[in-house]
Amino acid sequence: MRSASGNGFDSSDSFAVSGAAERTARLHDIPPSITPSHGDDSHLLSRIASPADVKALAPNELAELCREIRTTLLAYGHQHGGHIGSNLGMVEATVALHRVFDSPRDRIVFDVSHQSYVHKMLTGRAAAYLDPDRFSEVTGFTNPDESKHDQFVLGHTGTSISLACGLAKTRDMEGPNSGIGNVIAVIGDGSLSSGVAFEGLNNAAEQGGNLIIVFNDNEMSIAGDFGGMYGPLARLRASGGTAQPNLFNAFGLDYRYVEAGNDVSALVAAFEEVRDIDHPVVVHIHTLKGAGYDGEETHADRQTASASPVSFDSPTGVHPTDNVNHSEPWHSDHCNLSDHEPHEGQCEASHWQNPDAAIGKPDDPRKHYGKMAMAALEPRFAAEPGLVVISPATPGSNGITHEFRERAGAHYVDTGITESHAVAYAAGIARAGGTPVVATTASFFQRAYDQFFQEMSLNRSRVTVLDFLGGLSGSDNTHSGAYDVTMFSNIPGATMLVPTSARDYLADLAWATAPAGSADAPAGPVVIRVPGEAILAAERDATLLPVTGGQIADRPQSASLPASASSASGGISAATVRGTVSVTAQRAGVRHMLDWRVNQTGSHVAIIGLGNAYPLAEQTAAALSADYGITATVIDPRQCTSLDSDVLESLRDGHQQVITLEDGQLEGGWGEKVTAYYANHHVSDGSRNPHVLNFGAAKEFTDRVPLGELNERYGLTVEQVTEAITRCF
Repeated sequence: MRSASGNGFDSSDSFAVSGAAERTARLHDIPPSITPSHGDDSHLLSRIASPADVKALAPNELAELCREIRTTLLAYGHQHGGHIGSNLGMVEATVALHRVFDSPRDRIVFDVSHQSYVHKMLTGRAAAYLDPDRFSEVTGFTNPDESKHDQFVLGHTGTSISLACGLAKTRDMEGPNSGIGNVIAVIGDGSLSSGVAFEGLNNAAEQGGNLIIVFNDNEMSIAGDFGGMYGPLARLRASGGTAQPNLFNAFGLDYRYVEAGNDVSALVAAFEEVRDIDHPVVVHIHTLKGAGYDGEETHADRQTASASPVSFDSPTGVHPTDNVNHSEPWHSDHCNLSDHEPHEGQCEASHWQNPDAAIGKPDDPRKHYGKMAMAALEPRFAAEPGLVVISPATPGSNGITHEFRERAGAHYVDTGITESHAVAYAAGIARAGGTPVVATTASFFQRAYDQFFQEMSLNRSRVTVLDFLGGLSGSDNTHSGAYDVTMFSNIPGATMLVPTSARDYLADLAWATAPAGSADAPAGPVVIRVPGEAILAAERDATLLPVTGGQIADRPQSASLPASASSASGGISAATVRGTVSVTAQRAGVRHMLDWRVNQTGSHVAIIGLGNAYPLAEQTAAALSADYGITATVIDPRQCTSLDSDVLESLRDGHQQVITLEDGQLEGGWGEKVTAYYANHHVSDGSRNPHVLNFGAAKEFTDRVPLGELNERYGLTVEQVTEAITRCF
């Protein structure tokens, strides 16, 4: 299954050990036998069961421990994949933190906690990185259920300083009895760009007391680092921490700079200096993202207009880039975004490394449909100066490639890890007459909930939202998109489209981004849920759509026809049903996009499959026909904003059951609205009140559960749906 990041495989997958680990070890002059080293007491890492073991090492052993950890990370990345680049840069800093501080009494909060792999190794979980049979034992983020050394489940960005402020506040209020010592927030790898991080900095300075903020400055975000603060940060690095303006001083915070961010001895000294400090302090450490990746491509090979060749003779492992003004196009080197070819430094591909076993596999749905959307928008740029694609820092995982960004120029904006700002920014573009398209992951959009209501919908802003990784997936509990329909479909004035094919997806995008004033353009914001695995699989294999074979009728365009239009057999006719929509949808250009599509007419049973659940609707209908001789009506609603009342009324004739299928949270979701419709529009003739069965996900967090297992859990399989239908007859 695809991981939470959408670029790799989740931690429940296990891959055979290839020769990559041995090859990597040779490149770094480390004996191949160290990889993996589980059960081998001759190596330091295998003997680390807690931070106390780090403290017990001789000072001259710390560098060797770092070297073993780095080798383990490199092997783990080849075999399993993960956020390897950020962790390679944090090896020395994490060892130094556990050398100096006393976790868990001293509370360390990692942000984004995809930087916490080394922390997990040093807190009793090293075997989960050394032994392929145990790779699934830990998540990719901190998790208190795994260890008392983990403070929070953190998979989104920017919150560590706020959380640390809360921990410190309670400590200071309760005094010595709190059981809390130093409080350390580790932030960086782009997360400082998140607005809530600045809210935390503001609070920290006012609150006072012991609070240590370790800023991991690796000159990168997930993609390039964007924003006005990065110029001053670059000048701080270039000046050894003395340049002004200093944004941390501007907040009223004490400040220390450590250039040698990959020198464990220098970091130990820096952390010892601030341990037990009586006021908030920022320790700014300069690290190299991906430090230790294969040297097959050197820095000299990747020169840009503003970067000069770099020598590998640095004793710390940090190689200066001369990248003070960020004058290159995308604030990172010109890497090709290949997930299996990451390298040191400003490399976007190092954010997530795919395992070797995934090399050569086709694009996942996010990249497939993301590239498709960008290919459709790009030819319009020349004639539509106001058309702008906005990505809050995660472009590559959603198919917004480096090459597209370069060609798009000013038509593409990376706002950094700033979902709330991105949506409000898009609303401003729309108000000025532009055509903004905001694209990111469903779970990240949760961070902009207020902006969706206020700046976007309340103001009827013509914003198009591309909602990636919506619905069920094997992602971790912080990146699940199972709640996107519940969120978006209940925002007043917003239209949520749920296409079930590439053709519909592109048609939805064209309609949503139609220039203001054009015929049939929507009057407000449109959310398009990007198709997921089930849809892409069906497009690649038409047998997964046994009713239509993927050949569907064109979108209905005519005026609505009388409700209860039906065929002679008692079912409804796909040729005649066009449907009406709720009053809120009766506005120019909206109605024909919200009409439901009837792809097969039948009787007794009507199956309505929303979005990614639509292939299941066809497969269930085929099973009913083959096993029970029932020809079911099959409906693709295409949207979840409103109900098509004409279709629902038509189903009263000849249908005893209406089945709704959705791959998202059932409670508060879409299917329950169909149930409520019939309950609230009960008719006196009992035979014309069909029984409704809803299928969807429970209201729960799931963590790296394979999609197939989730479908089984929630009854979203052909066998389970068919059994429930036939049991009611």
